[in-house]
Amino acid sequence: MLTSSRGRARIGVLVPFTNTNLEPDLAMVRPLGVSFHFARMGGYDIDEVPDAGQMAGMGEASLDEPLRLLAGARPDVVLYGCTSATLTHGPAFDRDLTARIEAQFGASTVTAAGALVNALGVLGINRIGFASPYVSEINDLAISFLESAGVEAVSRADVGVALDNVTQGELSPDEVFELGRRADSAEAEAIVLSCTDMRSIEVIERLEAALGKPVVSSNQAMLFAACQSLGIDSELAGCGRLSRLAPRASVA
Repeated sequence: MLTSSRGRARIGVLVPFTNTNLEPDLAMVRPLGVSFHFARMGGYDIDEVPDAGQMAGMGEASLDEPLRLLAGARPDVVLYGCTSATLTHGPAFDRDLTARIEAQFGASTVTAAGALVNALGVLGINRIGFASPYVSEINDLAISFLESAGVEAVSRADVGVALDNVTQGELSPDEVFELGRRADSAEAEAIVLSCTDMRSIEVIERLEAALGKPVVSSNQAMLFAACQSLGIDSELAGCGRLSRLAPRASVA
């Protein structure tokens, strides 16, 4: 029986154990009849700044236990909810991780980094303004990752300080909005807000109205890709221009 919170599909989500924003983000924009089921994953030090080394280590960490626990919910799609963990390794690693999770779990899998590329492809975007709460080194790697997919970062905004695992998630929507504004330029066709623990979904439509161009965030792009995989073509409330296309194209 289809109700507002279940009956249509189950989406399993692997979420970094310090992340406090991915779960409420998805709850805010949940499609009718879809339920979310979360398992937390580690592989990094809570007391260290999440730099390239920390995030690369997370990407390489075993997922056997969180996937075993998530399997109990029998999800139809699995989301790998950390963007920087695969951005730091590159596109080949991201594709291989997706394939490994699908082979082990038996369900379609979407990574946050892959979802950004997919969303930009659906929108037909080749030049972006890039923003994130990451340290500068990860931003460099993220931009290289996107360039390998044919997306050029023509402008970018860094936060300017090394945020730890707590303070990344504590950026307010107003701070995220200003970060997105600083990432904009006349050449940018869209703005990318990268990080599953940044409160981006709350500012997507406000930022699109201010800049007159699409805004793509990690969590919005993941949910959009999951809906593509599930054949759900309803608009995602609060998710901007991308969601109004209705998720018809295949996931990249």
